[in-house]
Amino acid sequence: MQRISIDPITRLEGHGKIEIFLDPDGTVSNTYFQVPELRGFEQFCVGRPVEELPLITNRICGVCPEAHHMAGAKAADAVYGVEPPRPARLLRELLYSAFYVTDHTTHFYALGGPDFVMGPDAPVAERNILGVIHKVGLEVGGQVIQARKYGHSVIQTIGGRRVHPCTAIPGGMTKGINEEERQEIEKMGRWAIKFAQFSIDLFNQIVLGNPAYLDLVLSDIYTHKTYYMGLVDENNRVNFYDGRVSIVSPLGERIGKYAPHEYRDWVEERVEPWTYLKFPYLKKIGWKGFTDGVDSGVYCATPLSRLNAADGMATPLAQAEYERFFSTLGGKPVHQRLATHWARLIELLYAAERWVELVTDPEITSPDIHKVPEKVPSEGVGIVEAPRGTLTHHYWTDERGVVTKVNLIVGTTNNYAPISMSIKKAAQSFIKPGVEVTEGLLNRVEMAFRLYDPCLSCATHSLPGQMPLVVTIRDADGAPVKVLRQNC
Repeated sequence: MQRISIDPITRLEGHGKIEIFLDPDGTVSNTYFQVPELRGFEQFCVGRPVEELPLITNRICGVCPEAHHMAGAKAADAVYGVEPPRPARLLRELLYSAFYVTDHTTHFYALGGPDFVMGPDAPVAERNILGVIHKVGLEVGGQVIQARKYGHSVIQTIGGRRVHPCTAIPGGMTKGINEEERQEIEKMGRWAIKFAQFSIDLFNQIVLGNPAYLDLVLSDIYTHKTYYMGLVDENNRVNFYDGRVSIVSPLGERIGKYAPHEYRDWVEERVEPWTYLKFPYLKKIGWKGFTDGVDSGVYCATPLSRLNAADGMATPLAQAEYERFFSTLGGKPVHQRLATHWARLIELLYAAERWVELVTDPEITSPDIHKVPEKVPSEGVGIVEAPRGTLTHHYWTDERGVVTKVNLIVGTTNNYAPISMSIKKAAQSFIKPGVEVTEGLLNRVEMAFRLYDPCLSCATHSLPGQMPLVVTIRDADGAPVKVLRQNC
């Protein structure tokens, strides 16, 4: 049996590898998406005061620390049974909306975008953020940098640091904002709305306006009919910071919604011996293996999933794009996974609009930003929507508030089963007997995981344009017969 290794896979947060096994005739027998790193945060958080966990868990990643900071703070709120004052909740969500703008901008322009802007068969040295800027122009590159600068400026103002914020604590926030800061944040938010609209227009021109790319998006190669998950508000509209988790079936029917403390009634986790990452699935449906359909408990939690699981967006411009999205793609739910890139841009617009809504709320500068916890701590769950999926933090403590147990289901973990399924389907579609295994072909396989924007925490990031890749093709006895290398 031949074996193809893509190690490491590229343009993601963290380290992973893909193992592709071929039958003697050259057809794909099986694939494995392996995550060889062990985070271990559930263990070394034990014994710490629970109020420290929003600061500790945000070190899981330097790209999405805001998600862990907010999920940790909400879990700590629940541990103490305290509800932060409304101004504190507004500040938290404002920081979080700015974070979404920076994160979705990063993925579209630096990680996922090169596959479309440059093309999946573009030379490796050009298939990166530098190639994108060269093609669309330096002015666009400057706007991308400006969007990230503005987002991180808001994070620093509200969260205390540009990376790994530190101001959300049990019961609220440690600091607020003044009127001068509010005006500056509003100015940046209004600019972010225009940037999001520009990004959607760019997608319309480059992807939707290109028949070849559109055929790729709509092809069966990247299509899976699974359940979908996403946080919604009381009107079943998309919300990143608060609400209940909505679950819809592959047929688009909502089968239920759950509050954070009810997640164990809905989500079960499965362990496989060949990876450190677990496979969550819907407990009420059951595990049927790596397969889709209404009988399989495999679910997806991505920007596409959030749009499928909701009834709409809570801001007007994003709602208009939401309606165009589903009308263009034939109605709900949309199963074509490459459409996740489009959904991500709709969320970028929503985050920018929400940013302005929050910063113009009359209470945003109120000093009433903390309520002292008074109850004996015990157990609590916090849920937010990380850009990559529903993020759950569950903490148990003793009566002193010292942590005794932690369970984390991070955004990417939700998607581990569908990512594995997407990789296998893409590999089987592109790798055929007698077909030369080229870098462009392998990139199409990588596109199957890259659309999920996976964040495999605690690993070293690759610099733009430096994407080390080694593919080893082995014969039936395991002996290497050919090695392909790039940037090694």
